[in-house]
Amino acid sequence: MLVISSREFRDKQAEYFDRVDNGEQIIVQRGKDKAYRLTPVTENDVLISKEYILEPDDDLARAISFDEFRESAINHIRELYRQKRK
Repeated sequence: MLVISSREFRDKQAEYFDRVDNGEQIIVQRGKDKAYRLTPVTENDVLISKEYILEPDDDLARAISFDEFRESAINHIRELYRQKRK
């Protein structure tokens, strides 16, 4: 395991990212009380691992962006709330 300062990390980011990609553990020390571990992010670390979500559409799947999905979900919840108030 290698411990480096935040200044050294800033100066040589690409080198340290490459070393982490090759399996080395690197800790970035920031001041006296803070430290951060550099770790590659994998698909298993991401809640939504794809940029797009597939939505059924007449037997075909249509890709929509996360923003479109979020807006659709918000509108659906608002409609359910309106129906409940009637």
